[in-house]
Amino acid sequence: MDFEFNEEQLALRDMVRRFTEKEVAPYYTQWDREKKYPKHINKKIGELGLIGMTVPPEKGGMGAPYVTEGMVCEEVSRGDCSITMSTFVVGHLDAEILAQGNETLRKDFLQPFLAGDKIPAFAITEPGSGTDAVAMKATAIKKGAKYILNGEKAGITAMMDADFAVVFAKSDPAAAGAKGVSCFVVPTDYPGVTLQSYEDMGVRSVARGSIFMEDVEIPDYYLIGKEGRGFAMGMEGFDISRILLALEAIAPAMVSLEETIEYAKQRNTFGRPIATFEGVSFPIVEHISILEAVRLLCYKGLWMRDQGKSSTKIAGMVKWMAPRFSTNAIRDCLVLHGHPGYTNEFPFEQRLRDVLAIEIADGTSQVSKLVALRELFGREYLPYTYRNK
Repeated sequence: MDFEFNEEQLALRDMVRRFTEKEVAPYYTQWDREKKYPKHINKKIGELGLIGMTVPPEKGGMGAPYVTEGMVCEEVSRGDCSITMSTFVVGHLDAEILAQGNETLRKDFLQPFLAGDKIPAFAITEPGSGTDAVAMKATAIKKGAKYILNGEKAGITAMMDADFAVVFAKSDPAAAGAKGVSCFVVPTDYPGVTLQSYEDMGVRSVARGSIFMEDVEIPDYYLIGKEGRGFAMGMEGFDISRILLALEAIAPAMVSLEETIEYAKQRNTFGRPIATFEGVSFPIVEHISILEAVRLLCYKGLWMRDQGKSSTKIAGMVKWMAPRFSTNAIRDCLVLHGHPGYTNEFPFEQRLRDVLAIEIADGTSQVSKLVALRELFGREYLPYTYRNK
């Protein structure tokens, strides 16, 4: 395993960093206060070929390694870790699923999405089944050449700006567990579709919401893959999306620490820079040490997937560690800036709010630990395994 990016990756990273510093970072606070998703930035990221990077070239993508996708996600997250939840995390999940769809789905939804012209949502969770997604109640009943969808999906990232959603519903309600779950494309402007927004404390430029479906008719070729394969298709993407989320959490924490180092060098107290006080410098060293270790674990997980190996255990580990340790780091950066750090003139409070959202997305810390537990102890020791005995 090489711990350095190759020349091509380094050139791409430099380009993405320049783009982020010019087009993204200066507007991070503005987009949050306006609660408005910057669709023009999504378009520019699409034009750069950075959406759904791992999709094979024959299906319209770059066929990039997962390590490269993680690197790009991390760089953009240094400027804004909220828009990357839509563009890269939801983008990854939906791109890899849509790539398994038929030619019509790839032409009408995947290609415009990769180009940045359409925004997708990933709709699996429901009010009564978040972690226990198999318990979903949404249905998709086949009727002739159509499917009729009914139900509600809740807590969906970018739902209010989405042009379509990848929706998981039971096409065979009588089937046990995940066997009856299938995956569909549902345009948000179809009759019977209603959206409802949330007032979230963070990630406010990427409006979460619920999608309600009442007798929504879609053509049968909007089924992605085969009936009964939907749940498996959805779960396959989480091993990568959870690692991307971890990198999204680490990026703003590292930027905060870099800013605080410079501040500590310039801020004088008792006749010397506060960086000379161990009470200031040691916490910074501790945070960077921990975050660098978690970051390396993220890239190990992505590298393992590039080698065709499982990254499930690592995904569970970094998904709980990164947001937890990142919020600790950002909090200390805020405090080390004194009372000005507590104002919204500095980005620390926004970064705290945004990283807290990352801790919940794609499974809370508790869920992430269950994922790691399953890989370490075995499925038979999971609490919900005992529930079914």
